[in-house]
Amino acid sequence: MANDSEATLLVVDDEKEVADVYALKLEREYTVRVAYGGEEALEKVDDEVDVVLLDRRMPDKSGDDVLEEIRERELDCRVIMITAVDPDFDIIEMPFDDYLCKPVESDDLLGAVEQQLSASEYDDRLSEYYEVTSKLALLEAEKTPQELQTNDDVVALRERAEELKSEMDDALTDFDDFEMAFREIGRHPGR
Repeated sequence: MANDSEATLLVVDDEKEVADVYALKLEREYTVRVAYGGEEALEKVDDEVDVVLLDRRMPDKSGDDVLEEIRERELDCRVIMITAVDPDFDIIEMPFDDYLCKPVESDDLLGAVEQQLSASEYDDRLSEYYEVTSKLALLEAEKTPQELQTNDDVVALRERAEELKSEMDDALTDFDDFEMAFREIGRHPGR
């Protein structure tokens, strides 16, 4: 992974205007590539890409399929899903690193990218913690407390989040500040 000033991002959205706006917001800080669909994204993603900002619903190849292929290629990049698709329990098994719901504020977009770049500098536990807590936050915003309490996968996610936090508390003295910044990113508009 590159340091922040050398990081390369790939913005993927089939809505050209949306992709271009995200790219414009990010290119002040990073090298940015843009793809206007899933097939083009797979052509442009390579070992130089540090973070992929990936729309989930695209007509030529879905973001879910692009994500799966990125992971199958074993590319060392972080993936942030940025989409209007409301999350459901299916996200538990998806190997993304963060999930933002449209519309995404500029500060949240930049914050999510910065955090993924920072997370890549730490060990796999922190990366997994972000993945688990992102999924939990999304499901808590969408599902009733009863649905969450009775879903074994959600219970297991909560337990894993606690295990990871406990393991990292000893290793990262500034973890609470890092976690606070992570939680301040708006993952669901209007909530």
